[in-house]
Amino acid sequence: MSLKAFGAKIFAKYIRNKIDTWASNPTKTQEHVFKQLIDTAKTTAFGVDHQFENIKTFSDFAKHVPIRDYEQLKPYVNRVVAGEKNILWPGKPLYFAKTSGTTSGAKYIPLTKDSIPTHINAARNAILCYIEETGKTGFVNGNMIFLQGSPELSEKNGVKLGRLSGIVAHYVPKYLQKNRMPSWETNCIEDWEQKVDAIVEETIDKNMTVISGIPPWVQMYFEKLQQKTNKTIGEIFKGFELFIYGGVNFEPYRSTFEKLIGRKVASIELYPASEGFFAFQDKQNEKGMLLQLDSGMFYEFVKADEFFEEHPKRLTIGEVEKGVNYVMLVSTSAGLWAYNVGDTILFTNTSPYRVVVSGRIKHFISAFGEHVIGKEVEEALKIGAEETGLLINDFTVAPEVNPKDSGLPYHEWFIEFAEEPGDIETLELAIDNSLRKQNTYYDDLIEGKILRTLKITVVPKDGFKNYMKSIGKLGGQNKLPRLSNDRNIADKLSAMINK
Repeated sequence: MSLKAFGAKIFAKYIRNKIDTWASNPTKTQEHVFKQLIDTAKTTAFGVDHQFENIKTFSDFAKHVPIRDYEQLKPYVNRVVAGEKNILWPGKPLYFAKTSGTTSGAKYIPLTKDSIPTHINAARNAILCYIEETGKTGFVNGNMIFLQGSPELSEKNGVKLGRLSGIVAHYVPKYLQKNRMPSWETNCIEDWEQKVDAIVEETIDKNMTVISGIPPWVQMYFEKLQQKTNKTIGEIFKGFELFIYGGVNFEPYRSTFEKLIGRKVASIELYPASEGFFAFQDKQNEKGMLLQLDSGMFYEFVKADEFFEEHPKRLTIGEVEKGVNYVMLVSTSAGLWAYNVGDTILFTNTSPYRVVVSGRIKHFISAFGEHVIGKEVEEALKIGAEETGLLINDFTVAPEVNPKDSGLPYHEWFIEFAEEPGDIETLELAIDNSLRKQNTYYDDLIEGKILRTLKITVVPKDGFKNYMKSIGKLGGQNKLPRLSNDRNIADKLSAMINK
């Protein structure tokens, strides 16, 4: 065992004990975080406007601070971006994580001296928990790759600006610098296809043991490696042990990945966002990711089916239940307050608190009152793929309200397969049956002949890649929406397919 591996084991045990301490005292931990946040920000412009000096309890907070999304918080953010101090958090942020919003245009999410360490430590702790649980440390001596955005930063009114993944690239610990791939120069390539080609050249003869990134973009990297060598990824990288991912559910990709790799590889799921690093998988055999209750973030939860009511009930960590779909709100040491992240989550466990991401509050299909969410379509596709043996590259779903054949409306599934599909009808039926079992509203609409069973439209090879490229969102941290309640994406895909 190398000195680095030995040190990793000792450090992993220390970190696991720290995590277990706060995870076993969730309510007390969150109360402490809440008090720290309010006390620290009471003299900021936001704190003064919302009477933080009078806030002693969560009930006080809920009365004084309404739920906001980015658009509603934007007047304060604009002041921060303009260079003003002490607006949302004391002083000025260290960075703005720039993201592309669908309704707000570019978003500038502040990252502060207090919040940056929580992003870095959570990613580190996810790997340490894996080491502590499995005892495996061999991978720490190999090469690790993190497919991410460019680390080059610009500046806006004295604050550095860039993509989140590019910002955190500046905080890779020194003990990992020698192992880290790709090179700085390659990581700075903006064109995603050129970047992946360069990464292939740099890594093809290296001992890659850890590979990390959003599944569809890692798949693109794997396919290019396979095309160049005619070998499986497991043959190219014999020491490849750990796949780390986040951003989208891995399950629809798992079968395709296992075929590309040629064997099963352990994986760790992460839940990072510009607004905070919310959770990570801390146990290999437990469903869900451990919610980070001691990372400068105070959480609130609103039942998803009540969220659009005028005054929805806001719950704290001690009031949530397993299996309920919640919208997650956060108040953070970066100066976000009762902020709607946009995600919906489900608790898989409440001792300790583990979550899965069930979808986006704005990404659903309910054109006919069916209330279909992301978790349901992903589960249905997983079951359908298992029953038919078909391998899925990517997919998205939209309603077809006015079919050209004048028949009943239906859900249209756009699916790109790893190989030419054979029996589409069997897959359609398997997915539809699974969706009906999960969602009684959808089942009732099928049974009542309001809807007919879903239809699959086959997307040609690289169809989704070409679509993302056409809208300027190829690679990096960009993700294809799984669900739409309109046909904006569907119509563009249809036009590309029928050219």
